[in-house]
Amino acid sequence: MTAQTVDPVVLGYRIRHYRRARGLTLDELGERVGKAAPYLSMLENGKREPRLGLINALADALDVAATELLRPEPPTRRAELEIALDRAQADPLYRELGLAHFRPTAKTPDVVLEHIVRLFRELKGRAHPTIVTREEARIANSELRAEMRTRGNYFAEIEDTAREVVSAVGYSGTGALTEGDIRGLAAHFGFTLHRSQRVPSSVRSVTDLRNRRIYIPQRDSMSTRGARSVVMQTLGHFALDHQEPRDFAQFLRQRVEVNYFAGAILMPEVSVVPVLAHAKTERDLSIEDLRDAFYVSYEMAAHRFTNLATEHLGLAVHFVRSDEQGIIWKAYENNGVPFPRNSVGAIEGQRLCREWGTRQAFHSEDKFSMHYQYTDTSAGTFWCGTHVDPAQEPHAAITVGARFDDAQYFRGRQTNRHSVSRCPDPTCCRQPDGDLASRWEGWAWPSVRPNSHVLAAMPVETIPGVDLTELYEFLDRLAP
Repeated sequence: MTAQTVDPVVLGYRIRHYRRARGLTLDELGERVGKAAPYLSMLENGKREPRLGLINALADALDVAATELLRPEPPTRRAELEIALDRAQADPLYRELGLAHFRPTAKTPDVVLEHIVRLFRELKGRAHPTIVTREEARIANSELRAEMRTRGNYFAEIEDTAREVVSAVGYSGTGALTEGDIRGLAAHFGFTLHRSQRVPSSVRSVTDLRNRRIYIPQRDSMSTRGARSVVMQTLGHFALDHQEPRDFAQFLRQRVEVNYFAGAILMPEVSVVPVLAHAKTERDLSIEDLRDAFYVSYEMAAHRFTNLATEHLGLAVHFVRSDEQGIIWKAYENNGVPFPRNSVGAIEGQRLCREWGTRQAFHSEDKFSMHYQYTDTSAGTFWCGTHVDPAQEPHAAITVGARFDDAQYFRGRQTNRHSVSRCPDPTCCRQPDGDLASRWEGWAWPSVRPNSHVLAAMPVETIPGVDLTELYEFLDRLAP
């Protein structure tokens, strides 16, 4: 875990908690770590993010392990309530009430904070209509991404579950799982696997719980590599004890968890980490090598790399899947890359700067070859490697990147491709050149192509897009 993966507000509360427990003033602590009291005050209030060296110095001064300061939860229930209150008052719904900002003092009873926080949560819940709107879906997704960022995209509890499961089928600990291993994993959960030409188009698999069967499409419509991933995602629901999602936020969380589980099964931590550690030592980290070694898609290999890079390699990274127009379908970062965001902080559905490697890859001489690039941004210089997947229609770009200082560990770091992005400055790429605009403004009428996106419009079903009638008819036809 690094300082970049920690919520600065929670970190500040933890520092204040241990400072007061040791009976130190800000000035006294400042003398021990070589920092002025006003700086430490800003740190404790979550307005500064310290470097890892300062965190270690603070830990020594407070006689506590650095990992204790970096833990993601508030140090006390009182701190948890104060953080929740502060975030509630920053919420647009709360601000619509027109109330003056309330700052609790040490004499404010915990029960008062409990009431305010609970009442606001109830208010926010009742303000949501039963039909999931586009913005609500994006809010739920951005909240989940924030949690993933805090974790460094590493879910230890899912890693533990996956480790137990692969051990149960006698996995050797090296290389890709065999077809026999996949069927053995299904049998471990009491299922058999069946290919069918008639699997409904709205689903990737169908599970018959009565007869303990998992149906996946025939090989002409789903590759063996894709089927392995789908089977593991399906089994993930049972391994992680998922229940039918009660709302869209839970549906999103379950999707993230089963995708993570599938990666942890097909690319076990015990096998992947030594490969990555060796590659980092050789300064030859490569998503392509992971893909080939474990017989998974490039996208899954990229996802899995982000799961393990921060926890085991100490590398903060970013991941993005986007289309040729630069629309983000999925994204994750804990390295500060300035993804475009909307008013609620959502990344998905936003358009990337055309100067970024993720979009430049589509315009390279061979867009299906790996595209490496450095990009200067408002947040610093970032290196990235982009793979355009020819098997997907429309074509999707999968990008993994890191900050300039960490590019030294990756294959492709020697690239001479370099661009400059001034976004969100609209003159970067969102506004046409002045002369061009003057020639064509008022003389162009585009006919827009409809776009389909997972967060573009939310259906009313709890499981979006699934035709239950078609699903049940399929099971009825094939049940033994």
